[in-house]
Amino acid sequence: LSLGEAKNLPTYPGPNKMRDCYCTVNLDQEEVFRTKIVEKSLCPFYGEDFYCEIPRTFRHLSFYIFDRDVFRRDSIIGKVAIQKEDLQKYHNRDTWFQLQHVDADSEVQGKVHLELRLSEVITDTGVVCHKLATRVLECQGLPIVNGQCDPYATVTLAGPSRQVSEAKKTKVKKKTNNPHFDEVFYFEVTRPSSYNKKSHFDIEDVDEVDKMEIRVDLWNASNLKFGDEFLGELRLPLKFLRQSSSYEAWYFLQPRDNGNKSLKPDDLGSLRLNVVYTEDHVFSSDYYSPLRDLLLKSADVEPVSASAAHILGEVCREKQEAAIPLVRLFLHYGRIVPFISAIANAEVKRTQDPNTIFRGNSLTSKCIDETMKLAGMHYLQVTLKPIIDEICQVHKPCEIDPVKLKDGENLENNRENLRQYVDRIFTVITKSGVSCPTVMCDIFFSLRESAAKRFQGDLDVRYTAVSSFIFLRFFAPAILSPNLFQLTPHHPDPQTSRTLTLISKTIQTLGSLSKSKSANFKESYMATFYDYFNEQKYADAVKNFLDLISSSGRRDHKSIEQPILLKEGFMIKRAQGRKRFGMKNFKKRWFRLTNHEFTYQKSKGDHPLCSIPIENILAVERLEEESFKMKNMFQVIQPERRVLYIQANNCVEAKDWIDILTKVSQCNKKRLTVYHPSAYLNGHWLCCKATADNTPGCTPCTGGLPANIQLDIDGDRETERIYSLFNLYMPKLEKMQEACGSKSVYDGPEEEEYSTFIIDDPKETYKTLKLIIEGVGTLEQEHAQYKRDKFKKTKYGSQEHPIGDKSFQTYIRQQSEISAHSI
Repeated sequence: LSLGEAKNLPTYPGPNKMRDCYCTVNLDQEEVFRTKIVEKSLCPFYGEDFYCEIPRTFRHLSFYIFDRDVFRRDSIIGKVAIQKEDLQKYHNRDTWFQLQHVDADSEVQGKVHLELRLSEVITDTGVVCHKLATRVLECQGLPIVNGQCDPYATVTLAGPSRQVSEAKKTKVKKKTNNPHFDEVFYFEVTRPSSYNKKSHFDIEDVDEVDKMEIRVDLWNASNLKFGDEFLGELRLPLKFLRQSSSYEAWYFLQPRDNGNKSLKPDDLGSLRLNVVYTEDHVFSSDYYSPLRDLLLKSADVEPVSASAAHILGEVCREKQEAAIPLVRLFLHYGRIVPFISAIANAEVKRTQDPNTIFRGNSLTSKCIDETMKLAGMHYLQVTLKPIIDEICQVHKPCEIDPVKLKDGENLENNRENLRQYVDRIFTVITKSGVSCPTVMCDIFFSLRESAAKRFQGDLDVRYTAVSSFIFLRFFAPAILSPNLFQLTPHHPDPQTSRTLTLISKTIQTLGSLSKSKSANFKESYMATFYDYFNEQKYADAVKNFLDLISSSGRRDHKSIEQPILLKEGFMIKRAQGRKRFGMKNFKKRWFRLTNHEFTYQKSKGDHPLCSIPIENILAVERLEEESFKMKNMFQVIQPERRVLYIQANNCVEAKDWIDILTKVSQCNKKRLTVYHPSAYLNGHWLCCKATADNTPGCTPCTGGLPANIQLDIDGDRETERIYSLFNLYMPKLEKMQEACGSKSVYDGPEEEEYSTFIIDDPKETYKTLKLIIEGVGTLEQEHAQYKRDKFKKTKYGSQEHPIGDKSFQTYIRQQSEISAHSI
């Protein structure tokens, strides 16, 4: 999601008229993200991006604009709610949405489970009347009002020729938005008539029943004097009971018919959003083998332009679309360096001028950008985060444009502030070479070699090939927009943003190593400021840094490398029993993890009491709560079955420590494959009851994943994404096949429509295209079969697809069209 800006919000009723607004992102009603507060504005600019995996089903993606109130609860100005089935309409398009009023009807969500039974009752006198039994079983996902939900249901029967029956009410269920009622209410539907064996109803009765409806309303029992709050309603005509006298189903709750529609929709202003929503159905691994194998061998195909991965880049509208899943797939299978080396080498061969090397938005540059974003995120955190945090908190004035100076600011002081910041950031970057992730260094080595070989007369090209990525596409953008690189939670305020822009420009120019630096700036004040940095020592520092991060002999620099601090903090640990008669009690200790060792000491800065080298960490796993009756515990397993038991402060902290310890010890040769999930106490393991303390583990280890950043990548999911792209751009694949045929037959000037494709070897490219189209066709058939099977098994009115589910109705329409077409 990109949350852009709001405009024309209603004025505040007070004398100031301005508002302090923030925006939240909600799945139905659950808040998943909140922007920063923009003060004193009726057209707040947010400029924030948010990415998340959606862990559950939802009906609406909603955006609420709040006005902050220091003394009372923040008030809602308005909201935008996009139905799940409408998300594709706005996919990747900047769209202005009108803000809607928020009231009880606009907040309706959740579903109700009902059973209706219409039956004849014969009285003692032989007279027949019809009774309706309405059983309210349960509700799920009701809205939470003002932080609480104490729901109850009312049931009424209404018809044209009768009074509305008295509402019958369930018990109130306290503190739950998933109440279980299971209560039955009886209503008399028709007046008694003489019993007639031929028909269950006489004609008059049938008409009467057809026009009646049962109404179920959900309410929140409120303690406030304003009365109970409406949560949703359901109106069901009884005519559908003519086919079957009993009916049970789930229904989505709806707003009231007379919801407040009189207010104009444009009273509240509007919100600019860009939503990118993807939904993939991922099969098991074996379905993807042919396509995945074809993609993974891309690095070995000669020429690389005939490979499946390169072809994906050729047919996609945006190179970025192809780069994201390709990089993740190649990273997952450890093939990223050979692949990028191959496509970069091919691009260098096509480049005529060394000054334009890697400057375009090619597949190579987008793939390297994406790799740096994934592999270098932690590198940015340890390098830039401390100083970026300081710049955001201290707010030193750094404006050096005389036109933009504020009253009371001094130009020379501002220049000095900015110079100090640039100097400090430049120093931390150029001293960080040893921290640069190995995968990035291997790619830079390959770029450097290709560039130097292609342009042998240009001695600087070996540096500019690397600096065009590490400075121009990595450090400079991270300084400019720290929120996009997880260095700050929100977009910085305007003054800080301006400071970061000036720093980013200077760092970018320092890193570019171009001959005439001052000429790089259109603004004279930037050229004047840059004179501070025209000394040779800056150029030397850049070259030394680039040499270090692009040298091939950079394998084991542990002896010369400063340890990188990965995580530290207080936790509670149990004594490991290293002393023969020592007590095995619990103590609070300061833990410190670097890329060399895991240590603990009494408090921060003390001498370590215990140090575990990273290569001695054989497994890191959770510990079951029953072991010591303590939550959030994990274990660090070392040689000779020695185990360090640790308790983290909360579940998030525990997960963070387990993840980072697992990651840093992933490549250890002696990693265990099994472990004990419980402790060894009172002479036996609590999990498997084995008595010997050196008994091998009884449970498989969870950390058996490839090393480094592959932890959170699902290879099958990325292959499914690539299949979706190939499927989407199938007409272009077919056009490319035609281009191959045309090129190999005529070998003359190309037709204009084919000139956009890079085809070095038409025969090889044609072969690959044929295999891609076959692989995509096979997967398409599997998806169609899966949908048909699902369609047969799915019941409308089930818990998964309640009556009123628009996305399911759309799905049914599509399926019926497909089946009619196939017939």
